[in-house]
Amino acid sequence: MFARPSLDELLGRLREPRRFMQVLAGPRQVGKTTLAHQAIEALDMATHFASADRPGLEPAAWIGQQWDLARLRAREAGTALLVLDEVQKIDRWSDVIKALWDEDSAADLDLRVLLLGSSPLLIQSGLTESLAGRFELIRVAQWSFAEMRDAFGWDLDRYVYFGGYPGAAPLVDDEVRWATYIRDALIETTISRDVLLMQRIAKPALLRRLFQLGCDYSGQILSYNKMLGQLQDAGNTTTLAHYLDLLSGAGLVTGLQKIAGAEARQRASSPKLQVHDTALMTATAGKSFESAREDRGFWGRLVESAVGAHLLHTTAGRIIDLTYWRHRDKEVDFVLERGEAVVPIEVKSGRARGAHPGTAAFCKRREVTRRLLVGEGGVGLEEFLLSPADRWLT
Repeated sequence: MFARPSLDELLGRLREPRRFMQVLAGPRQVGKTTLAHQAIEALDMATHFASADRPGLEPAAWIGQQWDLARLRAREAGTALLVLDEVQKIDRWSDVIKALWDEDSAADLDLRVLLLGSSPLLIQSGLTESLAGRFELIRVAQWSFAEMRDAFGWDLDRYVYFGGYPGAAPLVDDEVRWATYIRDALIETTISRDVLLMQRIAKPALLRRLFQLGCDYSGQILSYNKMLGQLQDAGNTTTLAHYLDLLSGAGLVTGLQKIAGAEARQRASSPKLQVHDTALMTATAGKSFESAREDRGFWGRLVESAVGAHLLHTTAGRIIDLTYWRHRDKEVDFVLERGEAVVPIEVKSGRARGAHPGTAAFCKRREVTRRLLVGEGGVGLEEFLLSPADRWLT
């Protein structure tokens, strides 16, 4: 269980003497609230839980009301835990929490705080602006293959197609219902409530179309100009790059950058689109599980996207760079870097590629720690998805 924090890890932090707020941040429906409730049940500690995930944003005074209730418990019991869910929906939440946290520090009140937020990008701005030095960030991602296998008995093909949303897993026997749930309860809710509601978006239709483009072209390198052409929009590349950052922060679609080398990495050049979970591709593609497996090209894209999503999750929060490499007609799917360790990764997914000896060309330009092939003739896909990224850097 390397993609998400374990219950023991969270409990260990909450049982430590009061030093930092703990922040669980990640996409919707990946188990943040469940993990918090499990921690509450396991802790021998007075607790107050409150959620701001309601229609309309709560006023900032709401945080003070919840904090005061938790303070009463801390004074009565000697220590207490305050859990605030979806805290980023509160206007000026970080400024309010900073003032309250500092008051308790000055008064030597042992009130421990756990904040939950459904989008790392949206919650991060408040943390870095107001709460610097007062928190530890715990990233929570979609579930790994090991977690879905152990919890639901899934084999590799089911994971590649249905992805890592545990709340949707009981619906997979009814594929239409499953896809509707992913689209309505996860994708639409994330875009409308976690992005559009919390950010000033001049072109919401463009952001939605960009998300769909990210699903349609996951695993492919597209310049921003080519994206604008595909999206049939007269916008500019700066706007598109910003929207892609928002989608990435919401745990939907990321644009991987080209590895820095002799040529400086340029943000506005050509990102490689990458979904955070393959369920986002399959739920919007209109292909059944069986038809997806029979479509060699589509299945190959799913496999490569599953590898990319796994790398995203297991490098997040670690000092590891995840990029890609391309020079003319030669390409390496993914590159891992940590210090002087460099690992190019090629995915043999069954998708036709032609004769593009990308890894060999890359190794002529860079000294590498090892070459990694995922798929037939190399590390099996199952073994790769059961291993954290840093395994290959040692």
